[in-house]
Amino acid sequence: MMTDTMPPATLRYDAAAPRWGDKMRTLGYYDGYLGFLSSQDRRPAHDMRIVDVGAGTAAFAEAWVALNGQPKHLTLVEPSRAMLEYGQAALIGRGIAPQCVQSTLEGADLEPSDVILAAHVIEHCPDPLMTLRQMRALLRPGGRLYLVVSKPHWCNAIIWLQWRHRTFKEEEILSLLRDAGFKTEHVYAFPSGPPSRTSRGIVASV
Repeated sequence: MMTDTMPPATLRYDAAAPRWGDKMRTLGYYDGYLGFLSSQDRRPAHDMRIVDVGAGTAAFAEAWVALNGQPKHLTLVEPSRAMLEYGQAALIGRGIAPQCVQSTLEGADLEPSDVILAAHVIEHCPDPLMTLRQMRALLRPGGRLYLVVSKPHWCNAIIWLQWRHRTFKEEEILSLLRDAGFKTEHVYAFPSGPPSRTSRGIVASV
């Protein structure tokens, strides 16, 4: 599915897609996602519906599958067609056939879900609170949001030159989650590498 209005950066993501997955691994983000996701208790995934919002090349979803196994249903939501194609191929390589939705979150028609994965997404949204509320509405009672957001650091100042993204102080993002109707379960500090300087992980539930 594709919406008529895609974010302006979509063409740049299309161009970056062939190198994106390897870059995520080289910089330590895939390993960082594994550490973040394993920092909380894991639940059997075979009966779960999982949505990866702003999936990119699906590194976050790949990490989830590597730790939790095959879910009942996995959906990748991503405006960039090229990113979706690489993400789909990566998951097929793990024996998972995801549903691919080429769209922004607000344009996607999705079933209620048990888990939402969202890595470096809301910092690119015009209204982060509205996006978090949309995620909250998508989750079933007891569902969890695994959120990775950019935090203030000089590394993000360099990244901003290309992607014009926001950063969030810890108290700011926790306030947004609370206003969106989430309960914060865990705040995760990435221990090393670029993720430790650019990112913060948060587990929130409904």
